[in-house]
Amino acid sequence: MSQAIMEKYGEARLPRYTSYPTAPHFAPLEDKSVYSNWLCAIPGGERTSVYLHIPFCRSMCWYCGCHTTITERDRPILDYLDVLHQEIELVAKTRGRSFSVGEIHFGGGTPTIIKPGEFVSLMDALRSRLGFADQVNTAVEIDPRTLTEEMAAALGQSGVTRASLGVQSFDPVVQKAINRIQSVETTSLAVENLRKAGVSALNFDLIYGLPFQTVESCVATVEAAVGLRPDRLAVFGYAHIPTFKKHQRMIDEAALPDAAQRSAQAEAIADALVAAGYERIGLDHFALPGDELALAQRDGRLHRNFQGYTTDNCSTLVGLGASSIGKYVQGYIQNEVPPGLYAGRVASGELAAAKGYSLTAEDRFRAELIERVMCDFSVDIAAIASRHGFEPQAVLEGNAVLDELKKDGLISIDNDVVRVEERYRFIVRSVASAFDAYFGKSARTFSKAA
Repeated sequence: MSQAIMEKYGEARLPRYTSYPTAPHFAPLEDKSVYSNWLCAIPGGERTSVYLHIPFCRSMCWYCGCHTTITERDRPILDYLDVLHQEIELVAKTRGRSFSVGEIHFGGGTPTIIKPGEFVSLMDALRSRLGFADQVNTAVEIDPRTLTEEMAAALGQSGVTRASLGVQSFDPVVQKAINRIQSVETTSLAVENLRKAGVSALNFDLIYGLPFQTVESCVATVEAAVGLRPDRLAVFGYAHIPTFKKHQRMIDEAALPDAAQRSAQAEAIADALVAAGYERIGLDHFALPGDELALAQRDGRLHRNFQGYTTDNCSTLVGLGASSIGKYVQGYIQNEVPPGLYAGRVASGELAAAKGYSLTAEDRFRAELIERVMCDFSVDIAAIASRHGFEPQAVLEGNAVLDELKKDGLISIDNDVVRVEERYRFIVRSVASAFDAYFGKSARTFSKAA
């Protein structure tokens, strides 16, 4: 890859496009009845997703970009869980009938910071108050450093089907620089306990672009990770945004790799994973050939949501907890972000919605273009335009971003089909931005393309 292309596109700050429009374009929700109306409008029996946010950790990882609070005491967590149960009750009463929940994702923070019995109680509340579909897929994000054997057993008892383990890097030098000390042995024990409890579908999260990280240390981390044989791995580039996440100021910026080094790390990780038998999924995921994510990519059924690449094809995602975002046919709803404001709203008997966005016909058209190019690295603009009642020229004519990408040889455009050249996969978010009518109209700082 030429240095000129890397310099031109590798440093670009772009959204990850886990939603469209992206969250910075959500606005304060003046009419709170919108949320209740959308909840009630979900068709009966339609399979629905639920996301629960647990915004607590025992210590701060300095690279973290999540909404989380550090606490050494259990009281704030218990108080939050009480509010979460109240919100589940409010949502259930507002809906007035079963949601037919088929997909559940616990995120954070550290969801497994709560006690085993508290997790079982949460799952029981979801089952009894919201209602489950015949088959339920439940995923939980886990910090292996704090996962106990008892908690792993509770996850299995509650029907958890997938666990996502944060690894990031096994390099001790990198771990010290990001304030996250986690040995291979600690991770291996968590894997052993989860599998013993019946939670056999495992994801690992890795990060490149961290301070003091090298191609060699990235490959060594991959070798240790694949030795534990997770079904999937997500490989993200570190987004250094200390103006928004003040704890990132603890990271030595001089130790961060430049765009060319980040790209070399990303490709080295990808090559090592492919050599180990994993298939590349979209921009930054990898899966064993028999995994459902790999099968979905082959069949054109891959989707993208707030958790990244997924097989979840539900039209509705109900967000529960502080800062959580829900997606509905009509648009997006985001809860109050600060846990205190969230708790106050729920305690007063109100749904916790703070921001929202109502989708237009054009938003839906552009959202599908973005999702397909992010998932497939190609998009048939004419076919999608026809489904949404638009002309392909609406996004092709006068599109300076696409024209520039084509001139640089990174994409091809034939018969209204845009394709990303295989060796330039890393610029797919640049292609997605070409379909984003709002990009550049927010002060938000996004992550680098490479």
